[in-house]
Amino acid sequence: MKKIVLDENEMPKSWYNVIPDLPEPLPPPLHPVTKEPVKPEDLEPIFPKALIEQEMSGERWIRIPEEVREVYRIWRPTPLIRAERLEKALKTPARIYFKYEGVSPPGSHKPNTAVAQAYYNAKEGVERLTTETGAGQWGSALCFACKLFDLKCTVYMVKVSYMQKPYRRVLMETWGGEVIPSPSERTEVGRKILEKDPENPGSLGIAISEAIEDAVKHENTKYSLGSVLNHVLMHQTIIGLEAKKQLESIGEKPDVIVGCVGGGSNFAGLCYPFIRTAQKDGIKIIAVEPKACPTLTRGEYRYDYGDTAGLTPLLKMFTLGHTFIPPPIHAGGLRYHGDAPTLCLLVKHGLIEARAVGQISTFEAGVMFARYEGIVPAPETNHAIRVVIDEAIKAREEGEEKVILFNFSGHGLLDLQAYDDYLSGKLQDT
Repeated sequence: MKKIVLDENEMPKSWYNVIPDLPEPLPPPLHPVTKEPVKPEDLEPIFPKALIEQEMSGERWIRIPEEVREVYRIWRPTPLIRAERLEKALKTPARIYFKYEGVSPPGSHKPNTAVAQAYYNAKEGVERLTTETGAGQWGSALCFACKLFDLKCTVYMVKVSYMQKPYRRVLMETWGGEVIPSPSERTEVGRKILEKDPENPGSLGIAISEAIEDAVKHENTKYSLGSVLNHVLMHQTIIGLEAKKQLESIGEKPDVIVGCVGGGSNFAGLCYPFIRTAQKDGIKIIAVEPKACPTLTRGEYRYDYGDTAGLTPLLKMFTLGHTFIPPPIHAGGLRYHGDAPTLCLLVKHGLIEARAVGQISTFEAGVMFARYEGIVPAPETNHAIRVVIDEAIKAREEGEEKVILFNFSGHGLLDLQAYDDYLSGKLQDT
């Protein structure tokens, strides 16, 4: 295992905004009632002004506040690691590198935006944030960030994940968060859904609806989103900006870049800084999603709500429909009916390839990675590893030396029930 580490002084000072480099203008979000393009003031009930400005910005570079960089220094820059033992096991001529985001306190890439969002909200006098979470990585990251900036945090956690992953709840509560299984009796949206289906397992769309309703009905409260919107993806680009520096320091350039996709934040964080020159450099970029929730590979490209109740603006994206309830696979962070509009536009233009993989094959890949590299991946990360292994085998069969880069978006040490299900033969493909 070979690590490439940056000095903290080499940490990027700006986030990268992909908007100026898209192949066509991004279709604007539409107001859920009027269906007219959203204006900045329409978003003020749920977001602070600074984040609204970032969401609508056309600037390529957005400065990272020094207060945010100071918190980032707790775990950043993160290491770039060459998976030499995995390469040897696969007998591949490919060189495999992964950006290890599991070193953050919550164990995933999510604090890169959680810290930024908590900072901007606190600066504008917000006292409490509400949010949704699937597998719990985003919820734990926001609870961690809120504690640092003295904010309260309420998390609506998809009910099936709340039951599957009790230690994620414990982690959120350790950082002072309030965790509610969704759908819940706490909101009008939740009560209506439970009235129709008391056994509803929940979805990210439902949890988003509950979190937004909670935010707009209470003073000094805003809503915080862990993926999909452009300001969220932009905060994550510190991952790819660091990775570029690390690869350049050893004279390497990626031929293939891989990331798992739920809403698009960790994928964009690694891949977007390479987008501007990807075609010229001959880089293949692959977005991997679950077959159980195949948004990019089987969804329709159209306007749809980001939540189940239709409270959010309509976004132009690949979607399975905002009322879609995905099967209860363990990769809770990838169970979302839509995807980031910027990512969807890039897929539409063929600049990013989308693939869907089955649950069992992803755990097969994750266990192989753990046995050779020692780190247990999150179920979401296993999706990227599955395709990395497939690409490495392809390189072996074709006798090609390639550099494969992927985002190790989070560790799986709080997801061991999923591994137990796999190892005991209980895991099913959906």
